[in-house]
Amino acid sequence: MRYFIELAYNGTNYHGWQSQPNAASVQETLEKALSLLLKTSIEIVGAGRTDAGVHAKQMFAHFDYPDVLDAPFWVTKLNSYLPKSIVIYNIIHVSDDAHARFDATSRTYEYQIHTFKDAFISEGSWLYAQPLNLQLMNEATALLLHHTDFECFSKAHTDVFTFNCKITQAHWQKKGNQVIFTITADRFLRNMVRAIVGTFINIGLEKITMPDLQKILDSKDRSQAGFSVPAHGLYLTQITYPYLNA
Repeated sequence: MRYFIELAYNGTNYHGWQSQPNAASVQETLEKALSLLLKTSIEIVGAGRTDAGVHAKQMFAHFDYPDVLDAPFWVTKLNSYLPKSIVIYNIIHVSDDAHARFDATSRTYEYQIHTFKDAFISEGSWLYAQPLNLQLMNEATALLLHHTDFECFSKAHTDVFTFNCKITQAHWQKKGNQVIFTITADRFLRNMVRAIVGTFINIGLEKITMPDLQKILDSKDRSQAGFSVPAHGLYLTQITYPYLNA
């Protein structure tokens, strides 16, 4: 039987989602917990791979187990065992061919910036105190919505079959001393959101113009785009599936 597990995590102390040698990962931590508590070897497949230091307010993964699971009981059991940086929200029985990664129709990320020193959010938000022209930054997001090839924002030497992504929303919003960037697409490339944010910082500083951004997009060259902002301000916030209302 196949199960989806809905979870969230603070990625500060993890070297990303994906299991890897000699480094703590969210996937490995969760697999060890499931294997121990269910008394059998459990492998999980995540909806995506967040990089080291990146957080998730909503993540899905799937695993197979031969018996019926009482979801509320096992959610409580897992949460009592897992470290405080990982929380389980739900365990959902799905069809045997359901796939956490390939069935996802959209993913939403959020990047958090605070513009004044804050002792309480600094571990999950990037301090950037220079004034930004948010109106220009929001106007420039229109170019992202009408573009498909985002190789210019992809980490170099990434093994992907295409650099095409369909972005359906992208906007900047000011909330008190925070500036929050929200973006939704059918898929994302490695480092894509952090590279977009870094490039748009330069737009907000009025160092580059809308025509400059269009040239960057057309170049397909990562070196033409802006810097990559720090990982700790990035959150995966929502994943949607055609058969889930989570």
